[in-house]
Amino acid sequence: MKPTLETHLIVVGYLLWLFGFTGAHRFYYGKPVSGTIWFFTFGLLGIGWLIDAFLIPSMDRDASLRYETGMIDYSIAWILLTFLGPLGLHRFYMGKIITGLIYLFTGGLFMIGVLYDFWTLNGQVSEVNQSGLATDPR
Repeated sequence: MKPTLETHLIVVGYLLWLFGFTGAHRFYYGKPVSGTIWFFTFGLLGIGWLIDAFLIPSMDRDASLRYETGMIDYSIAWILLTFLGPLGLHRFYMGKIITGLIYLFTGGLFMIGVLYDFWTLNGQVSEVNQSGLATDPR
């Protein structure tokens, strides 16, 4: 059994939960389908949002088991995406300079790219962390 290293921070999960009606915390923990449902239903009319306050610790544990640690920090990437996504700063942070510039000059490729990144950011970070491009200094 591999040792569990934290990939996601519970504090960031709760910070994004404050905006839970947008589904940001669910996207953060790798649940894009329910994140999209939360986005379009305002957190299941607030009921799902309240329940998630109790589910975040288990979502955090599951994310730590599922995703790969490395140089790129999931929490930083997610904060950059959630609050500054159209500027492409999360892409610059991951070393994706060309798409970062495209996002910067097109408002996150007219927000469609930002939506795509909400669905795929955890996988993108894991991919960079697994590749030779990002090595863990620990």
